[in-house]
Amino acid sequence: MSTTHTGDAATRRTSPGVPSPPQGAIDPRGPQFTAALTAVVLVAVLLLPSPANVVLLAAQAVLFAIGALRGVQATPHAWLFRTVVRPRLAPPTEWEAPEPPRFAQGVGLAFAVVGLVAFLAGATVVGQVAVGAALVAALLNAVFAFCLGCEVYLLLRRATA
Repeated sequence: MSTTHTGDAATRRTSPGVPSPPQGAIDPRGPQFTAALTAVVLVAVLLLPSPANVVLLAAQAVLFAIGALRGVQATPHAWLFRTVVRPRLAPPTEWEAPEPPRFAQGVGLAFAVVGLVAFLAGATVVGQVAVGAALVAALLNAVFAFCLGCEVYLLLRRATA
């Protein structure tokens, strides 16, 4: 997709048959790519000894925090997807609202914080369970394009509507 600026107006052009993204929409393959990288990190957290696992989980918590607070488009993973991966892919056939993946990042952050606190308190099994739960969610998204946090977000929206 290219964006051409003419004065103050921007005109979006996409390939024929590819819908233009709604304002703020994201390519759903970006969060799926992020989930794959997150899964690798979380597996390493489970396999590494302390304190390396705690440092790595803290770094992942920071990435989750950026995604939850600033949006998934602001993460280093999103930058990597936009600049390295996406140019090598066909244009997306659909677009996704950024709010569900942003909520999912918040859920990931919660599990990462629980894991961090547990590891630091010496409750290794609790930390491993928290990291394992986040890993399952990341793998569901990475492998099957099923974002568990996004589905929870949509259920909560329906319940409060």
